[in-house]
Amino acid sequence: MKVFDLSQAIFSSCPGWPTYKEATVTHETVVGIHGYTSEIIKLNTHTATHLDAPFHFFADKDTIDLIPIDRFIGRAVIVNLGGVEACHPIGSEDLKPYEDKITEGSIVLLYTGWCRKRGYSKEYYNDWPYLSGEGAEWLLAKGIKGVGIDGMSMGGWYEGTGRPCHEILLSHDIWLLEELDFPEEFLKYEEAELHAVPLKLAGCGGAPCRAYAIVNE
Repeated sequence: MKVFDLSQAIFSSCPGWPTYKEATVTHETVVGIHGYTSEIIKLNTHTATHLDAPFHFFADKDTIDLIPIDRFIGRAVIVNLGGVEACHPIGSEDLKPYEDKITEGSIVLLYTGWCRKRGYSKEYYNDWPYLSGEGAEWLLAKGIKGVGIDGMSMGGWYEGTGRPCHEILLSHDIWLLEELDFPEEFLKYEEAELHAVPLKLAGCGGAPCRAYAIVNE
């Protein structure tokens, strides 16, 4: 069995959605002075590796704490789109090579290579490949329960700040997992068991999570 960490780190001023305030992580106590160390974290719930709940876009739908925990665990199909160009809208033509593996209840993980670019460049902040509305409709028809991507958002910055795919999938209670990290070794596999359980934040439209995948060899 191999376990792969698919999460990006949270730290002060880590990359985040361009219109949100930057994250801060500071010490409240330190062991050398107080005898123990503790920290204060202040960040938007959609920072680093995180999940979007339907409430993120729909006021009458489930918040992150109301989604059963088993919904965030399951068989994941790795869609390797490494080498795709900036701002590429991921659609059915990109997904069809995997249509035999993507079945009802699947989790789909979209690798674009943008996790390697994490930083403060325009390329990372604006130009990531994203799931198009047409691609979201294709996944919806397949009956998936969740989809993840390694860019800043599932939707594109230049496509209404991500609205089409968010509205299509979240309206059908399909969660979104954003800003993943894909280790190189992980990409040699086609499927894995994903665990991406969010913090239990009552009344919130999303939450950070520690996403990891298990591969049995």
